[in-house]
Amino acid sequence: MIQHRHQGGIALLEAMIATVILAIGLLGTIGMQARAYSALSEASMRAEATIATEQLLGVIASDQANLASYALASGAVPGDVLQGWYAATRASIPGALIDITVAPTAGTARSQVDIRIRWTRKAGAAQNVHQVTAYIST
Repeated sequence: MIQHRHQGGIALLEAMIATVILAIGLLGTIGMQARAYSALSEASMRAEATIATEQLLGVIASDQANLASYALASGAVPGDVLQGWYAATRASIPGALIDITVAPTAGTARSQVDIRIRWTRKAGAAQNVHQVTAYIST
């Protein structure tokens, strides 16, 4: 007489291993999703900084007579000509530190305008800097 040995529990073991593999895959997917969201948020703030600097350069180029009034030290209160732009930029980039330097270029009829916008997206992270240099002919 032949004796049959049953392999009791092997299906349960296979199901448990498959569940562990699935859980590891899902955790990896969640981690990738979180990183993608973070990168998207960072790209959004960089785009806002680019748009803000381009808007300001357009305004400066059309108001060359008041070029010096666009200078702004970091943390300083903006003048009347910058107030609206400054408020809009700080609304789109929370906590942004903005400084603008306007300096005549020696031996030419143009001025160098440096616009720098700095922000930190989350506490403890490195500071992001968006800087644009433009030359305005006077």
